[in-house]
Amino acid sequence: MIYRRGQNVLVQGITGKQGSFWSERMLEMGTNIIGGVNPKRAGESHLGLPIFKSAVEAAKVGPIDFSVIFIPPAMAKDAIIDAIDAGIGTIVTLTEHIPSHDVLEVFARQKTSSSRIVGPNTAGIVTPGEGFIGIMPGHNSNVFMPGEVGVISRSGSLGTLMCLNLTRAKLGQSAFIGIGGDPIIGTTTRDALIALDKDERTKSVVLVREIGGGMEEEAAEYARGMKKPIASFIAGRSSPPDKKMGHAGAIVTGGKGGYVTKRVALEKAGVRVADTPAQVADFLCSSWATRSGAAAN
Repeated sequence: MIYRRGQNVLVQGITGKQGSFWSERMLEMGTNIIGGVNPKRAGESHLGLPIFKSAVEAAKVGPIDFSVIFIPPAMAKDAIIDAIDAGIGTIVTLTEHIPSHDVLEVFARQKTSSSRIVGPNTAGIVTPGEGFIGIMPGHNSNVFMPGEVGVISRSGSLGTLMCLNLTRAKLGQSAFIGIGGDPIIGTTTRDALIALDKDERTKSVVLVREIGGGMEEEAAEYARGMKKPIASFIAGRSSPPDKKMGHAGAIVTGGKGGYVTKRVALEKAGVRVADTPAQVADFLCSSWATRSGAAAN
């Protein structure tokens, strides 16, 4: 799920307003978009790229590593299944408000395939200096810069703020993974954490979290065995109990998914939890200094 320079990307919905705008930004950064999908305009070209009838047809030309979904909710299911049938490795699903029964059908289909779904309701993924897929400002050097910090976030806005703070602190990012804000998603915090743990370029990890759900507790179990420093910021510390805040996934029920339970689980696993986003950079710098001192001794 980490993009590398030269990997092939297909844009499903490339001719739409958002698909066109963000495809241009992706191309500017160097993302290797090999074409787009629009059944009504198959055979034409757009942004200098070929338009295919389907992802399956596009895959006949050559292997596709990533697909990004710029498709409205009512038609998103068919587009994602098309990408799965095409054997695309990672399907970045930007669409939110996809009907629940469609999401369940998509994941049932995905389980028997080799495809991974990031999202729904993700802002995308970024590899600074190499490319991005989605609607994150990966092309903006004031926000993203190449480096060694892997960032995982449910929220695109909070993820952007975190990367901006890191960049201002001269801490570049190895990768940004937006897992998505819907209640049912294909890539969890734990999944993304495992990917960054295995990534040789990533030397430390930042978790940008929100209240709701149990993904932090699951990620904490894996984090406990990691050697890479991990820092986290959890939004929603002052949120009222039993209220839905922000994303559809940010729901606290039965005392689970609240700020305190998440923070305790992460801290028990050795994750340093910041009170503010700006504090995360200080945590990472102090962790590196401590490790460097220990190595020197």
